[in-house]
Amino acid sequence: MRLGSRPATLGLLLLCAAAAGAGEAEELHYPQGEHRADYDREALLGGQEEVDEYVKLTPEEQHKRLKSIIEKIDLDSDGFLTESELSSWIQMSFKHYAMQEAKQQFVEYDKNSDASVSWDEYNIQMYDRVIDFDENTALDDAEEESFRLDKKRFEKANQDSGPGLNLEEFIAFEHPEEVDYMAEFVIQEALEEHDKNGDGFVSLEEFLGDYRRDPTAKEDPEWILVEKDRFLNDYDKDADGRLDPQELLSWVVPNNQGIAQEEALHLIEEMDLNSDRKLSEAEILENQDLFLTSEATDYGRQLHDEYFYHDEL
Repeated sequence: MRLGSRPATLGLLLLCAAAAGAGEAEELHYPQGEHRADYDREALLGGQEEVDEYVKLTPEEQHKRLKSIIEKIDLDSDGFLTESELSSWIQMSFKHYAMQEAKQQFVEYDKNSDASVSWDEYNIQMYDRVIDFDENTALDDAEEESFRLDKKRFEKANQDSGPGLNLEEFIAFEHPEEVDYMAEFVIQEALEEHDKNGDGFVSLEEFLGDYRRDPTAKEDPEWILVEKDRFLNDYDKDADGRLDPQELLSWVVPNNQGIAQEEALHLIEEMDLNSDRKLSEAEILENQDLFLTSEATDYGRQLHDEYFYHDEL
C-alpha cells in the first residue's frame, strides 16, 4: 500500500474533483509516456451526450465561443496567452466545476428541501441509513470508521452551529481545500494520523508510513523512491528533513496548481509555432482541435457553459 502518496483516512475528506485521482488520470492520459489525445476528448467532453452537443454547434458558433474564451484567458489583453495565464485559467476552471458539483450534491443531500443538509441526511445519502457509533469506540468496518472523520469535518464546517449545513458550509465540508477556516482541521487530522512521536512535524519515516525495506532487497522499490523524491523536492521546502504544518498542508490538500502548470506547458509545447513561449489567437485557431481537447477548455465543456464564454465572467 503506498502510504506516502496521501493520508489514508483523509481520502474521503479531500474530494476535489479536479485533483482527485490525479495519478490515475496521469496514467490514462500518458500511458507508457505517450500522450493520448482521445483521452483528452473523452475526459473533457464528458461522454457521448456532450460530444453530440458539441457536434451540433455550427463552426461559426464554435469559433465565436472559442475566441471569447481566449480573450478571457488573456488577462493583460496583449493578444497572447502565456503559461501563467493558461495555468490561472485552468485552476479557475477546476474550482468552478468543483463548486458546481458541490451545489448539485447539496440539492441531492437536502432530502426535505429546507436549504440545509443535516448529519442524518448526509448519512442516508451515503449509506442509506443513519450510522450510530460511540465517539471513543472503533468501528469494525474500515469504511464506516472513516465516517467518524466525516462527522468531525461536518462539525467543523458548521460555523453557525445550526442543525445542518447551509450551502456555503456544505462546500467547506466537501472542499475544505477551498476554505481558509478548514485548513487547521485538515492539518490537525493529518498530524494525528502521521505524527507518531508527537513533535508537531512529519518526518520522512512517518511520511512513508508502515514501509520497511525487505532486508534481502538491494534497494527500495520504485514507488518508495518516487515518494522519497516527492518528500524531498516537492513538500520539504526548507530542506530540514521534516514537514511543518504548512508543508504538510501542501501534501494532504489536493493541489491543482501543478496539474494546471503541466497542462499549460503541454499546450504551449504543442501549439507554439514560432517558439516564443506563448500562444497567439492564430496559433490556437490553427490547433483548435488540440485546444478543445485540453484542460484549458475543460475538454470543450466550456463551449457549452455560459459562465466561460459569456461577455461577463
